[in-house]
Amino acid sequence: MERHVGLGRTIEGFANATVMVVGDVMLDRFVRGKVARISPEAPVPVLRNGHEDVMLGGAGNVVRNLTALGGQVVLGGVIGDDMAGDRVRRLVAEDARITAILETDGTRVTSEKTRFVADGQHLLRSDWDSDGPVAADVHQRLVAAVAAHLDQVSVLVLSDYGKGVLTPPVLAELIRLARAAGKPVVIDPKSADYSIYRGASLVTPNRSELAMAVGRDPRTTEEIVAAATALIGANGIGALLVTRSEEGMTLVHDDGAFLNVKAEAKEVFDVSGAGDTVVAVVAAALSVGADMGDAVHLANTAAGLVVAKVGTAVVHPTELLHALAEQDDRQSAAKVLSLPELQAKIALWRRLGLKVGFTNGCFDLIHPGHVQLLAAARATCDRLIVGLNADASVKRLKGPERPIQDERSRSVVLAALASVDAVTLFEEDTPLALIGALLPDVLIKGADYTVDQVVGADVVQANGGRVALVDLVPDQSTTRIAKRIRG
Repeated sequence: MERHVGLGRTIEGFANATVMVVGDVMLDRFVRGKVARISPEAPVPVLRNGHEDVMLGGAGNVVRNLTALGGQVVLGGVIGDDMAGDRVRRLVAEDARITAILETDGTRVTSEKTRFVADGQHLLRSDWDSDGPVAADVHQRLVAAVAAHLDQVSVLVLSDYGKGVLTPPVLAELIRLARAAGKPVVIDPKSADYSIYRGASLVTPNRSELAMAVGRDPRTTEEIVAAATALIGANGIGALLVTRSEEGMTLVHDDGAFLNVKAEAKEVFDVSGAGDTVVAVVAAALSVGADMGDAVHLANTAAGLVVAKVGTAVVHPTELLHALAEQDDRQSAAKVLSLPELQAKIALWRRLGLKVGFTNGCFDLIHPGHVQLLAAARATCDRLIVGLNADASVKRLKGPERPIQDERSRSVVLAALASVDAVTLFEEDTPLALIGALLPDVLIKGADYTVDQVVGADVVQANGGRVALVDLVPDQSTTRIAKRIRG
């Protein structure tokens, strides 16, 4: 939960993000309609066109995602002297958050992708591209423009689609300029030769791109970490973020440390542009001071949102905040465990060498005394379990008007606290049987008890554990609060 509070602050700070994106700028077209018959001229469907959406694509899609998050962007790239290039310039000019440093190469066509879609299904994609590299003088002008604008941004993104803009010499010069200016460099790669990305802070291949780079198909997390570590070491890269579709993402650092993040997508409708969303969110997060791990968690959440949309979609800050709230709800619910589930969890914690603590109570109305007790209890152990009196037990102990909140509500509130790692209900008046089943390493109660008064103290001590008594906030009582509520 504490991580999500920090992530929320990062999202709210996206309005202050400043990022430069340089790479292969494209025009994306989506022609949408209905298919009702097969052509009499050939066995192909006839698309009855309904409408057309036109938007920035390629490196431009990274920009669209960044501006949707609220950031300011400098966009560098090369377009042709053609209608598609004119359309790119108009789209860029329509967004006041974009500063354009677009160069024109009259020997090339502007990269353009047209997707034909019927009822959400892609029928065909038609591409216009130039195969060769950009002219040398155009490259020189682009690099000079990047150097002139670097002081306006805090992160440089290089979006490589292999269309001739980011040649090895240009990549080397742009990375050198950014590193000299103290700016992190994030690269979405296309080449299988990672030596051309030397000096990058982060490279973001998908699993297929990683496989091409290492000449084998790493599938397990261990294989992906090994492959990424080898690429990092051989090519002087700071970190690799490997996107793994439905398996989530794996971030591997140059010191061998790694972070595995599970995918958040509930439904996948269209993966078009999902990699651009990941790059944009990582860059925006780094721009406002987030660490790499937090940036990846946000990017993973954003990817889960964007693949549930049709087309090269973007994600907005409010969507990310709502998604984090949903994750909190799911995580809280996942902390409320049955006894067998909790015993399995404790076995795992102990295999990891973690010390398990236990405290208990009715926790009817959470007040500052409860919060301090639980925080102090958590400080005595690595993982804290709260045994929670079930409704029938509370009624027997506190009277017929209690509990004020039912056991489900009390469980959810407790599970939402960062100091609590698991919640389990017990029906008896005391937790003695539960303590005997769990055998915690530390049994925690308030300092208003003595050790000999603590239920289960003898069981825990006989098993080699200890009892910890923690200070309470004075004059805090659920009974007093309940009386004040009732007048």
